[in-house]
Amino acid sequence: MSIPPVDAELALAEIHARRQQVVDTNLVPRWFWVSIAALMLLFVAAVETGAAWVLATGSVVYALGLSALILAMVRHARVQVRPELIGLRGALAIAGFTLVLVAAGIGLGFALEAAGAPFPATLGCVPVCLGLALGGPRLMARLRRIMLARPLAGAR
Repeated sequence: MSIPPVDAELALAEIHARRQQVVDTNLVPRWFWVSIAALMLLFVAAVETGAAWVLATGSVVYALGLSALILAMVRHARVQVRPELIGLRGALAIAGFTLVLVAAGIGLGFALEAAGAPFPATLGCVPVCLGLALGGPRLMARLRRIMLARPLAGAR
């Protein structure tokens, strides 16, 4: 049985469209990055105040906010992206993004503390939060390109 070339081309186009739909459905949306950054900054500032009631309130707000964000993401993502789709390049992009933000935050926080700045952890967290809010969507765009560029059949 022979499949006409036009039918094969249409089937392949449908496969590409479905894969793009799966990838786009599972990327972390911009609002998540901004929300995580805001919660993180709020929590660090609450801890750094040293006031028990501020720390308690900040911890509760952080826990409730994080829970709400996780629930929203679970509802947002209808399917699970398989690790094979992200591949080594995607994993390295995620690891690099994370390491840069952690190193920047810790380095800046320690430098500010050594300089005697007030609230060094909170101030050190500000560029990390900006990195999350601005860099998170860029990371997602990079992961999207990586996932869509991978062969349909995967590695054999």
